[in-house]
Amino acid sequence: MAQGREEQFRQAAEKAAERQRNIQRAMDEHDQRSKGGGNRDSAIQAGSHGYPEPPLPEQHLEKPGPESELDPRPEYLAPEYKGSGKLRGMKALITGGDSGIGRAVAVLFAREEADIAILYLNEDEDARETKSAVENEGGKCLEIAGDVKAPAFCRYAVERTLEEYGQLDILVNNAAFQEHAASLEEISEEHFDETLRTNLYGYFHMAKAAVPHLKPGSSIINTGSETGIFGQPVLLDYSLTKGGIHAFTKALATNLIPKEIRVNAVAPGPVWTPLNPADRPPGTLSKFGATTDMKRPAQPEEVSPAYVFLAAPSCSGYITGTVIPVMGGVTGSA
Repeated sequence: MAQGREEQFRQAAEKAAERQRNIQRAMDEHDQRSKGGGNRDSAIQAGSHGYPEPPLPEQHLEKPGPESELDPRPEYLAPEYKGSGKLRGMKALITGGDSGIGRAVAVLFAREEADIAILYLNEDEDARETKSAVENEGGKCLEIAGDVKAPAFCRYAVERTLEEYGQLDILVNNAAFQEHAASLEEISEEHFDETLRTNLYGYFHMAKAAVPHLKPGSSIINTGSETGIFGQPVLLDYSLTKGGIHAFTKALATNLIPKEIRVNAVAPGPVWTPLNPADRPPGTLSKFGATTDMKRPAQPEEVSPAYVFLAAPSCSGYITGTVIPVMGGVTGSA
């Protein structure tokens, strides 16, 4: 029975990935006709403590964006971060956990002695690499493929996590869809619907499925964005969802205080993950992150410690309803 449900969710995820690729292809064709209009980055370059800095290699990944194809590979292992058992015995479910920020968070949670369940669309190779990285830290990792837009899948993912681990202590809502558009008129109904249903409905459905099983001391951590604070002129729909996530975080935090469940968010600036190379039109990636104060994008391992801080009751037991900016400065890069 479970195998049949898993196959249904996997097939639905494959269809969602194909919808995303169709939206991407339509925008790529528009970019070719308009010669890449909509790129607003300025040409700035500076030092970066050894991390990759602009100009970055030009590339354009097919959605949903395999991390295994990204050059240079994102840095997620955080070798200087030392675990101290801050999440010992806890179980975490991370959406979008196969790559990018989600993968980096899974690794550090495991280093802090949590077991992990990762949700992802259809990037099996990336998920296997995340599982291996978690296991190298001494943790367990459950892989679950499916589409967070579907309430039934979100409920199933929570059920599988409980079946595997017997409890759920941390939910990280991190899955996202992003596709640029130079003007409001270019955003189709399909494009708009995919963004809202993935980024907002997905967070709502996952929280709704998880909350009944969270105990006092548990936490929900949402991935917001600097675009939800400053806006971004070529990410109108994405900015809308990220602003909504920040508001949802604050409202849900107040709502769940009686249950002693904390809800917070992290708002990253530009981060070197598959999300942007699978979004930006060809020929516009080299300056990614150049307009931050640090003049470069973050690596996932620079963002993931914020999630540990918010997940660990020993660090943030008195913090809820907060959106922590991790933007490489204070000005934003929009």
